[in-house]
This record gives sequence, C-alpha cells and structure tokens, in this order.
Amino acid sequence: MGVKTFAAIDVGSYELSMKIFEISPKDKLREIDHIRHRIDLGTETYTTGKLSHGKVDELCRVLCEYGDIMKSYRVSDYKAYGTSAIREMENREIVLEQIKMRTGIHIDMLSNSEQRFLDYKSIASKGESFNGLISKGTAIIDIGGGSLQVSLFDKDSLVTTQNVRLGILLIREHLLKLKPKQSQYAEIIEELSGGQIEVLEKLYLKNRKIENIIVVDEYISNAMAKKDRNYLEHYIDKDTYLNFVREIRECSLTEMGKYLQMPEESLVLLFISSVLVTKLLQTTGADRLWIPGVTLCDGIGYEYAEKNKIYFATHDFEKDIIDCTQNISKRYMGSKKRGETLEKIALTVFDSMKKAHGLGKRERLLLRLAALLHDCGKYISMINVGEASYEIVMSTEIIGISHAEREIVANVVRYNYRDFDYYHDGRSIADKHSYLVVAKLTAILRVATGLDRSHKEKFRDITALLKDRQLVLTVNTPYDITVEKGLFSSKAAFFEEIFEVTPVIKRKRGI
Repeated sequence: MGVKTFAAIDVGSYELSMKIFEISPKDKLREIDHIRHRIDLGTETYTTGKLSHGKVDELCRVLCEYGDIMKSYRVSDYKAYGTSAIREMENREIVLEQIKMRTGIHIDMLSNSEQRFLDYKSIASKGESFNGLISKGTAIIDIGGGSLQVSLFDKDSLVTTQNVRLGILLIREHLLKLKPKQSQYAEIIEELSGGQIEVLEKLYLKNRKIENIIVVDEYISNAMAKKDRNYLEHYIDKDTYLNFVREIRECSLTEMGKYLQMPEESLVLLFISSVLVTKLLQTTGADRLWIPGVTLCDGIGYEYAEKNKIYFATHDFEKDIIDCTQNISKRYMGSKKRGETLEKIALTVFDSMKKAHGLGKRERLLLRLAALLHDCGKYISMINVGEASYEIVMSTEIIGISHAEREIVANVVRYNYRDFDYYHDGRSIADKHSYLVVAKLTAILRVATGLDRSHKEKFRDITALLKDRQLVLTVNTPYDITVEKGLFSSKAAFFEEIFEVTPVIKRKRGI
C-alpha cells in the first residue's frame, strides 16, 4: 500500500484544528501541516446550550477554508469530530446538518470516553516512550475545555479513569465573574478545584504509587515548546516544571504574552492548566512529567491508520478496555472468577453462532464487558440486581466505548435478570440496531448464565457446535450437573426465540 493523505479535524471547545498527515507502512503517521483557528464554542454551549448564528457562520466559513486546504493537499479521506462543546448543544443535530449542507463536511460527535480514548491513542502513537512509562504507576492528565480526565496505569494495565468537571473554560468563566487580580489567580483556581481533586484522591489515588504524569493539553505544551522544544521530546523532572510555572506566574500577562508569543486570552487558559497540573503533581507525589504536545488530531490519524490496516498498533487497546471493566467489577465486589467463567462460556457460544447472529468483533467485545459486569448490582441490591447493575454501568465511564455502546452493555446486564422489554421504553435503547444487538447478546449471556446456575464453575471445558437448528453444548465435567440441566430450559427459551436455534446440553462421553 502506498502513501495516503489524510486530514483530521477537531471541532474543539476553544479551537478548530486540522492536521494533514501522510500515512504509510514505512513512515507511519507523518504530519505535514497543522492549521488552527481560535473559536470559542464552549463558553456559549456550556452556558446557554446553543451556538449563536455568528458562531455557526464563523465555524462554517473556516470549515470551507479547511475544505479548500484539503483539496490543495489532495486529501484522499478525512474525519471530523466534535467534542464537549458539540455534545452539550441542545440543538446539536440541527446545527450539524446545517454545517454539512453549507460546507460539505460531516462532523461526528465523540462521547467523552471516545474523545479521551483518542487522546490516549495520540500519546500511544509515540511508541516506546508511552509503553515504557505505563509499566510503572502513571497518571494521564487530559485537560479539556469542559472537564479534566484522569486515567491511572500500573504494570501496563489501565486501572481506572475518572472524569472531573474542571474544564479550563468553565474555570475561566468563574474567574471572569470574580474579576480577581492576577496575583490571586492561583489561589482562586486551587479553591475552585481543590474539593474535587481531594475526592479524586480519597476514592481513586489513595495508596497508589504514581511515579509519572503525562499531560495532554493545548497550552502548557505550546508554552513549554516555545521555551525549549526538548521539553516535548523527553521527560522532565518535577522541579523543572515547577520552575517554569514560577517563571510565568512572576510575569504580568503582557510580559508573558511577549515572552511566549501567545495572546492574552490563551495565557489565562495556560495559567489555569498549569495550576491544575501543579495541584495534581502535589496530590500524586509524582516525580516526572511528560508533555508530548499531542492533540486529538494525532489520535484521529492514528485510529484511521489502524482501522485501515496501514500499520498496526504496538499497544493492545482492547486489553485496556477489559482491564478498566474488570476494575469496575472489583470496585463493586463483583466475582472475578465467575465473571471470567461467564465470559469464556459466552464467547464460546458467540463464536459458534456467527452465521446465526451476524454480529462482529465490536459486539463480541461488548458481550465480554457484559459478562464481566453481570453481577455488579449486587453491591447495591441482592433483589434488584438487573436494575442496580444497569444504573452502575450507565453511571460509570468505560474508556474506549461510546455512550451508545455503554447503553448496550447496561441493557444486556439488566435483561439478564428480568423479562426482556419488547416495547422498549426509549430511555435506554437508542435505535433499532442497538435494540437487536441487546436482544442477541442478552440471549447469549442468559445461556452462559444457565450453564453456571450454581455459581460453582462446574464446566472445565465446553465446546459449542451449531448443527441444523440446534446448538450442541458439549461439557466436560466430573461434577453433578442436575441443577444446570434441569433449570436450563428457562434460560434457553429466549435464546431459541431470538435465533430459532435450540441450545442442548450434552455431557462428554467417558465422564
């Protein structure tokens, strides 16, 4: 495969950014241009829920210019994403349709977990630097306009990820209302953020050794690159960072603007970011920082190259999603052993039924997540396990899957314990496709649950074979399976209804 030219567009909260990449198996992802336009969408949508006509006009004008730039580079494909400012628009679909009609550019919306996952992929695109850091306790601090995301890694595993409502645009709005002197900025920002960071520490950071922090933001990376480009290429120690912060705090905004060649409105956002990172440095006790200067556009390009098999990732991102889900289950006292047993049985059934269910790799992943989270609701209620599990999954972010996919997982867990809602209430299943995926995955999970009814993991080995209109489940176990066989029909009935296939348990000969 030859060189492919690709454009990644980020319709962000405070900037419209486009990167042009050349993608090839040899050179991987090579940036050839980066175009940026300052446009504050977040302040309007966070405060009013809508964009003014003037902002929509400006957005369309710049996107048309971006379209011309793409033509000049002979871009063969592009991807445009909107983030929190687009997500929080009340009339989002109407505005996005207007933009498409006026500019020819289609903008997809990213959920918070999808956006942060792409930011995370943008760091991973740096290869060995990223893989080396996350082998030890590492926190990724992803600072956005509407919120801040903290993701914790240890021993190459994603331990947890939490979203905190500490976006730099939101904090800036508070500063504009309070009208403090510049000398008061740091103290006020710490007061505004301190409570939420303390809760984050108590619930998720306590007793964790964090040696490294990776910062993803627009302003600290730009400012540090202007001081010394090497800051983006290598780790820096805590003292180097704190000295840099001290330097900019001691300058007036005018002096700082000349020194860093940045407009005053950007300097306030830089100040907010620097205080947040300093506070998290103190909270975590980390000794090293890496500020790679990557943006969401890098993650978009990386994912495009990966999906089109132009080159292959060296990091296992699906494992991160599974690790994160297992840690959610652990938090709510879920049974790890039973979750893994159900996962194994469910995947065996799923893989044997490919011709019957027509689902793909992504749905298989969602089934794995549902199996691992099947009993998390018991932490809240032993009676209403399904409903409690649904609420936990919907209230807990799983990095790497979209909001719609999280709804599918939550409903599969929910309907594993209660009658399926054929006339779904509309609050939890977005569309027909999702509805059918929920039905199919629920049917498979129920069969897996039926095969482990006693919770004793009796089946060491199980195979599944689809033959005619039967799914023959051959089990290898020395234990008595009277309970499983006797009560299996109640779990198998829904499976038969969905697929018109009857699951049958057979015991391996010689057992």
